[in-house]
Amino acid sequence: MKLKTHKTVAKRIRITKTGKVIKRAAGQDHFNGRDSGKVTRNKRRDRQVSNVYTKTIKQLI
Repeated sequence: MKLKTHKTVAKRIRITKTGKVIKRAAGQDHFNGRDSGKVTRNKRRDRQVSNVYTKTIKQLI
């Protein structure tokens, strides 16, 4: 039987052409005024998910 796509994971995560799993940086919602400029800049970038989770995430998507 085929697995259904896990929609919450599919909305939050994308897979690149080379197979890397990319997600948005956490904590962007509110209370950003208290963060340093360095932290704010780093939140703009997308993050690569740890290799521990890639197999599971690819299975869910």
